[in-house]
Amino acid sequence: MTTDKIEPQTLQPSILSFLKDLPNLCSLSGLACTVLAIYFSIIGIYDATMIFMIWAVAFDWADGLIARRMKGRTGSDRAFGGQLDVLIDIVSYGVTPAILLLSYGKFHPLFLIGAFLILAASAIRLSYFSTFGLAGGTKYTGLALDNNSIILVFIFIFEGAFSESSFTIIFYICAVGLAALNVSNIKTPKLSGNPINVFILAAYTLAITGIFGWKLY
Repeated sequence: MTTDKIEPQTLQPSILSFLKDLPNLCSLSGLACTVLAIYFSIIGIYDATMIFMIWAVAFDWADGLIARRMKGRTGSDRAFGGQLDVLIDIVSYGVTPAILLLSYGKFHPLFLIGAFLILAASAIRLSYFSTFGLAGGTKYTGLALDNNSIILVFIFIFEGAFSESSFTIIFYICAVGLAALNVSNIKTPKLSGNPINVFILAAYTLAITGIFGWKLY
């Protein structure tokens, strides 16, 4: 008489159980800001777009800082959080600026080229990072995508100093230029890994919120 051995199965956690993880909630808060940035881009309220774009970066940096300081996170928590970050990044730093460019260009077909280049560079950049990680464990290869939003919202401060047609060209060149830097071989430091940089970004976020909030008012 023989008996079949039944291998014990590891129970998988439920999908929504990862919402209990504070860094993931922080990541999703950033995604909410990104959705608002896309919404305001489409309807043409660009000052509001800038506010929510920079807040998306702030939440992105904050979730990493929180994750590194939290104790008791499992390997599954870290793996899930890493995947969530990558998926949100493609929306925050790829889809959002692409839609912003299209909207600011009045959805002219010429701007489809720039939008594609931005989104393609974001996808390639994130795929490369997911495969190879940090160069030497300390630096990114190519400009990290979060820098795009930080720079673009700064550029938009000077929108009023130019005619609409001139600023459209400036914005197009800057956005595509940043996309080129994203997939270049330059080495850039991991700014979000330093708590001091996180606090500097927090101050920058508040300043940007104040500037564009005043313009909205």
